[in-house]
Amino acid sequence: MKELTVAEVIAQHEAAGHYFNVDDVQSFVLDEGTGEPVLCLHGVPTSSFLYRKLVRELAAQGMRGVSIDFPGLGLASRPENFDYSFPGFAQFLVKATAVLGLEKFHLVVHDIGGPIGFALAAQLKSHILSLTILNTWIDVTTFEKPLPMRPFEKPVLGEAELALLTHTTWHLGFSSFAVSDAADISTPEIHAYIDLLKREDGGKAFLKIMRNFENSPAFRDHCYEAVQNTLYPVQAIWGTEDPGLTYKRYGREIKKAANLEQVHQLQAKHLLPEDKWQEIATLIVQQAKTARTE
Repeated sequence: MKELTVAEVIAQHEAAGHYFNVDDVQSFVLDEGTGEPVLCLHGVPTSSFLYRKLVRELAAQGMRGVSIDFPGLGLASRPENFDYSFPGFAQFLVKATAVLGLEKFHLVVHDIGGPIGFALAAQLKSHILSLTILNTWIDVTTFEKPLPMRPFEKPVLGEAELALLTHTTWHLGFSSFAVSDAADISTPEIHAYIDLLKREDGGKAFLKIMRNFENSPAFRDHCYEAVQNTLYPVQAIWGTEDPGLTYKRYGREIKKAANLEQVHQLQAKHLLPEDKWQEIATLIVQQAKTARTE
């Protein structure tokens, strides 16, 4: 069978979901299945595209898989005046969950979706059924961006680095940081990440996000509220081959902060939903069953 083009991969992704609006900001959501909702929050430089396999697998296992594009990324609009900070995204998601009818839901977070999702959960504690944490961080006061991401913080340097981020350069780095085995991911799928990142603004919104990481003690404390003394169960699943958000530093940080007995460790790198979606879905479903009996 003929391999799809990048444009066809993105069109297929778009056809799998639908658009919605929050305060005149258009976003996109994958929404599949009819069971209890599982809201999956992505990071950078990704979008709901990262969760396309996990959403389908959750639906196959009896859940409702949901993944929203953050404004400025993926198929969402990129308004000039949007608040591209972690608290700004959290406020957007509070409203988005209401628009999408997510009264109560399981929450999955990854990368910057971690601190954003923690802030969301701290505000909507009574709405959260369970929390699953994938490679991310929680102590925003001590977080250090992985080396390849640091240039994006700087004016001029960030724009130059973004210009160098092409299909070719992204593909070269994909196996080194993103997945342990890219053999089952087609080249157009890998390249789709870049086209979804840049789209109509060339990635300008992405740079705003990279320059607005929240690191205040007050926000850190807010994040901790999402994992401590909760009425819902919390678990962490870690790609232990992640070269940036390492288990040694950030996985153990999450384990300690959430007072977890264990962290589920998978042989995976940073974008673990790309190659470990079945294992992740099974662990989410298992935790959901636990949540129902507590």
